[in-house]
Amino acid sequence: MHKLAFLFVLIAAMQIGRAADLRLEDVPYPFPVKTYKLSTQQQDLEMSYMDVAPSGQSRGTILLLHGKNFNGAYWEETANALSAQGYRVIIPDQIGFGKSSKPNRYQYSFHQLAQNTHSLLTNLNVSEVHILGHSMGGMLAIRMALLYPESTKSLTLVNPIGLEDWQMKGVPYQTPDQWYQQEFKQTAEKIRTYQKENYYHGEWNPHYERWVEQAAATLRSPNYSTIAWNQALAYEMIYTQPVCHEFSRIKVPTLLIIGQKDRTAIGANLASADVRQTLGDYPKLGRATALKIPNSTLAELEGIGHVPHIENFGRFIEPLKTFLASK
Repeated sequence: MHKLAFLFVLIAAMQIGRAADLRLEDVPYPFPVKTYKLSTQQQDLEMSYMDVAPSGQSRGTILLLHGKNFNGAYWEETANALSAQGYRVIIPDQIGFGKSSKPNRYQYSFHQLAQNTHSLLTNLNVSEVHILGHSMGGMLAIRMALLYPESTKSLTLVNPIGLEDWQMKGVPYQTPDQWYQQEFKQTAEKIRTYQKENYYHGEWNPHYERWVEQAAATLRSPNYSTIAWNQALAYEMIYTQPVCHEFSRIKVPTLLIIGQKDRTAIGANLASADVRQTLGDYPKLGRATALKIPNSTLAELEGIGHVPHIENFGRFIEPLKTFLASK
């Protein structure tokens, strides 16, 4: 086994059995973590974020938005590359995720998360920003670009979910209580199997194990019921708030980076076999979306799945650099 791969396996093995606390206080992040206090929905909450300074002459600010099953830490390599290009990189954990507050009650909406994030940027005196979102973060990035077009310089969507309306496709609705119960059926092995099949098209690399163990550590948390409830509310938000009907309203330059092996679709396991076969066809969805978004560019990554910046960073970063250089 390659020495680096062995190191990843060893680190993951050392983590097995460790429980994560409510806000991942013991989980290391790649850059210093800061806290933004905000009052929202009649409660005081905290958004954790990383703020990476540019190297050399500044070329602007980039906001990186994480997916549902991740947090800001998985943007480490991306942030380092963009910082080296002269960008300030801001990486928040959304409310309910990562090191941010996980409230016992919260009405999740992409509008609310967009407003929270815009408030963070305002507090940091950022008036213009390039927005990049992956997976669920892509849905949030679209909502931000629609709500705040005057402050959005460009939009990059990396294998975003929400390119199709699962309700209209025939995926049955689940209540937050049903999603909540489903969260308690998770195990480390189930998380690994899901990621292997849905994120990495049946292939596995030892350095993916870090993200399995981080998710599995929350299962052992004494506060897991709160974590699970926030995840359930996020699932309901994703299902009930499609963004795909508003693509034509996006006015900013947009880059779609689409791993062609991706087949991710929320609730696909709940649908009939016939419906399931039609879901998550990212090659088809990416091309259709590019036709709907004015001033958009499509970068198709052959042989890559749902998480391009983890699976093959070199293939992911090149179209992003080219796109940003033109803006």
